[in-house]
Amino acid sequence: MSHSRPFLPSYGIAAILLIGAIFVSGALWKLGDVREIQLSQASVQTGVANVGGPFSLIDQDGVRRTEKDFLGRHMLVFFGFTYCPDVCPTTLAVLSAALNEIGPASESIVPVLITVDPARDTPETLRPYLLSFGSNFVGLTGTAEEIAAVANAYHVYYEIVENEGGDYTLDHSAAIYLMGPDGKFVTNYTPNMSPDAIAADLRKSALGES
Repeated sequence: MSHSRPFLPSYGIAAILLIGAIFVSGALWKLGDVREIQLSQASVQTGVANVGGPFSLIDQDGVRRTEKDFLGRHMLVFFGFTYCPDVCPTTLAVLSAALNEIGPASESIVPVLITVDPARDTPETLRPYLLSFGSNFVGLTGTAEEIAAVANAYHVYYEIVENEGGDYTLDHSAAIYLMGPDGKFVTNYTPNMSPDAIAADLRKSALGES
């Protein structure tokens, strides 16, 4: 069965969060999601978090961006794709709600979607999709090789799954990475966390509030 793209502006954030409730139940978890979260948590526990690194990708405005463009600000990095029917819009909606809860101080935190479907996620596709979540979201795409390189740097799993009729979807990791102003890994969040929980940790981990 092929998936059609959700028309996000019509549903709004509330409807997306309703989908998130279904997701939290565990029905939509993929093997890759579990593997990735376990990897990230193990890195935090052992103090060895070799996550992230240099990249060169194209944003939703057609501008080539590198990791250096984000130095001095925190990044919330999530890997997904615009045709994703459930996990991706739910996660982006949760991030949007968390940043809105923080208020003006969230301007120092940049939410970044890196697509794992560069064949379909062109800048022209990413731009209206991300505006559904907020004008502060940055979308990054590139060649298949460029996406594979950055996914490898973040230890992200993704795999094309063919559907009947010649269409396809993707299984992919769903961890959210908080990267520091120096580009180094700070911590990770799981997609079943609430906006309140993520906002509370961002106040501590990114804004230095006690």
